[in-house]
Amino acid sequence: MRLENFYYELPDSFIAQEPLQKRDHSKLLLLDKKTGRISHDIFYNVASYLKKGDILVLNESRVDKCRLAGNREKTAGKTECFILEKLKDNRYLVLLKPSKRIKENDVINIGEFFYKVVKKLDYGKAEVIFSDDIGKITAKYGLVPLPPYIKNEFIDAERYQTIYAKTYGSAAAPTAGFHFTSELMEKISAIGISFAKLTLDIGLDTFRPIIEENVEEHVIHSESYCLAASEAQKIREARQLGGRVIAVGTTSVRVLETVMSKFGSIRQDEGKTSLYIYPGYEFRAVDGIITNFHLPHSTLLVMVSAFAGRENIINAYEEAKKNFYRFFSFGDCMFIY
Repeated sequence: MRLENFYYELPDSFIAQEPLQKRDHSKLLLLDKKTGRISHDIFYNVASYLKKGDILVLNESRVDKCRLAGNREKTAGKTECFILEKLKDNRYLVLLKPSKRIKENDVINIGEFFYKVVKKLDYGKAEVIFSDDIGKITAKYGLVPLPPYIKNEFIDAERYQTIYAKTYGSAAAPTAGFHFTSELMEKISAIGISFAKLTLDIGLDTFRPIIEENVEEHVIHSESYCLAASEAQKIREARQLGGRVIAVGTTSVRVLETVMSKFGSIRQDEGKTSLYIYPGYEFRAVDGIITNFHLPHSTLLVMVSAFAGRENIINAYEEAKKNFYRFFSFGDCMFIY
């Protein structure tokens, strides 16, 4: 499959730079993946499109304050460091900005702390060693990282978290969950629809576009996940009673399909997944997806195209533009069923 098939034009004016005042007032595009039929609503009415016995699967991972601003010791030039993964002791895998200006052995000061660049890697990544415990550093200087296309720095950090975010570990948010409020979740539960939770720690590679001309040649990043036995049981029981398994976000899709591909059923599991879903993939765990609108040339756009069909997705995105939907992390959403 050619990469050009997963591209669409999007003027910057469509990219949401801040969240709506009320989470559940986002627009909701409904896409029937079998017929391609499209309709429109507001997210607070999403319960109208769910059925008694369905189960919504949420990713409760919480975004770490893993963004650190600093200055190069030699030049005082401003830098940013995004912590991706602990390697050993005070040594971490990070993403550096601006990567090209930073050299190996450079020292970056962060207040009374610092880190040294040990080894530079591809895609702006590097191995660094911090001068002190990372918990101390992030507690004092850490910031929640916002996606690179959001230019508005004056956003309440809690608005880049879901209301049910619990377990720290992500460098980016599971944004499909932004639209839920406590009141809406209570309303959904009251009509016989259940919730299950899992975690998948989202890395910043989620924003890395595919650059290979053939989509299948892309190598996807690995992310840690956990599905508890009690939550897996909820999902199995819902499916056995005829309910639909609806993933809230592509991250939930990835965990559920990973577990199903390993065991042939939904069961307790944890580990790392590098599952890459593109057209031709046979979905076995998920019946529906609630998801935001994704970037051109992204693995997430490819995933939803695998679920609903590329033409249906591109057509839905064009319809969303005609109806002035807001795109990406703080934007509107769609329910594919």
